[in-house]
Amino acid sequence: MFKKRLKPKQLNQYDTPQAKSIVEVFEKAKKSSDFTTIYPGKTTDFIQISFYKTLINPELLHRSLLPYLMGKMHEIKDLTDVKNIIPIEDIQITSDGEQVEESLHKGFAVIQIGEHKQGCALISLENALLGNRTTNETENEFSVIGPKTGFIEDLTTNLHLLRSDLVTSDLIFEELEVGTRSKTKVVIAYLEGVTNPQYVRTAKQRITDLNIDVVFDNTQLEQLISDHSTTPFPLYITTERVDRAVHALILGQVAILSDKSCYVVTGPSNITDFFSSPEDFYLPWVVASFFKLIRITGVLFSVFSTSFYVAILTFHFEVVPKDLLGPIIYSRANVPFPPVVEVLFLEITIEFLREAGARLPTKIGQTLGIVGGIVIGQATVEAALTSNILLIIVALSALSSFTTPIYKMSNAVRLLRYPFILLASIWGGFGIYVGVIFLIGHLIRLKSLGSPYMLPLFPYRKGGFTTAFSRPNYLKLKNRVSFLRPLSRKRFEPVANQDPEEGLNSE
Repeated sequence: MFKKRLKPKQLNQYDTPQAKSIVEVFEKAKKSSDFTTIYPGKTTDFIQISFYKTLINPELLHRSLLPYLMGKMHEIKDLTDVKNIIPIEDIQITSDGEQVEESLHKGFAVIQIGEHKQGCALISLENALLGNRTTNETENEFSVIGPKTGFIEDLTTNLHLLRSDLVTSDLIFEELEVGTRSKTKVVIAYLEGVTNPQYVRTAKQRITDLNIDVVFDNTQLEQLISDHSTTPFPLYITTERVDRAVHALILGQVAILSDKSCYVVTGPSNITDFFSSPEDFYLPWVVASFFKLIRITGVLFSVFSTSFYVAILTFHFEVVPKDLLGPIIYSRANVPFPPVVEVLFLEITIEFLREAGARLPTKIGQTLGIVGGIVIGQATVEAALTSNILLIIVALSALSSFTTPIYKMSNAVRLLRYPFILLASIWGGFGIYVGVIFLIGHLIRLKSLGSPYMLPLFPYRKGGFTTAFSRPNYLKLKNRVSFLRPLSRKRFEPVANQDPEEGLNSE
């Protein structure tokens, strides 16, 4: 026997599309800045052509459509004449609003004739090559499995990539202009009926209030609209992956794109978002949850490992096990520096190697990192400038900082180590405790697009606590997280899986 399927529940107005007229489709599409309508006739609007300019091929529009319409304008009486005049085979005539909406999002142009415009002709002008690039992989957010497509420095292409993944009129683009001299185009993207309008208004107001001459990149724009300018923590997710931006949109967040930038800024973000990787959603939930815990553990180890080393060797020898006390004494017997100088020396050396490797060409940088790390590490130990144990701790600490999927959060983790090392050298374990209190107090004060940065930990939200430290089963992801205050909580309606053994025994 088959298991009983879950009955589909009644969805709200945002989840169940109603029958639409062509007028309703056009009224909703006009909310997006990339939707446009042109009139081939110079003095009349008898014929109008509507389309999403981010989805069509402009060459097809100007070569295969407009010349024939404008050349035989006087012969056109109805939509049948349009079908006979234009040299394109697949032209559909319809009055179905849902078909028109679906075709618009697939790169079709809609031609209407007359005053009432009840029917229309659908002509495919899809730009099949736009966004399909062979060399544009996400270098800074690489994943083993999952799509590799990333954003580029062209705004139209980036909007096309979003529309290709979200085929719905609810995806709204609002275009703004920033920079008194650069006149940079900035687009705010969101899902109408899902994203809370307060986030859209806040993002739009902060961008329009900017008074700056030139905006070079979207990462600069992120800092300009930030809620707090004195924190080392990134308050927004900056991504070059299309799938990550799409995931943020369907959760109810806002995406900000700008011309000449291959990065998209999404928000409001919370601190746990920076430890989630897009790869988590392409792996079994048990494996993905384990990897997420590994990342969080790695960050904690990276921040506190060297400071604990300084605190223990300076103030708290009694916590060292007897079996470990001998190797520590032996490794530090000839080191002339106190633990804090020893740690700072190695930490700064690691930073030198990391910065040098990042500024050099890829092959040279990799060689420098490997050879430089081995040579310098071996030389410092033989010269008695540091101990073997500290060298291992610092190396593991550097590796742990790279487990963070977001590069900007990795930089913040690297920076946090230094104040904790100094506090541990002054007050030992008590200094680390004081540093943790100040760190938590600072994080609680932070906000992202007006939303608390520590959600769902503080203020505590039970619904989002599970997703903060794990990747739940897809059956538990049917609802959007409540702390983003989406207008529509429901994402999908799960159906109970069939038991294979029972299915084989059933008739």
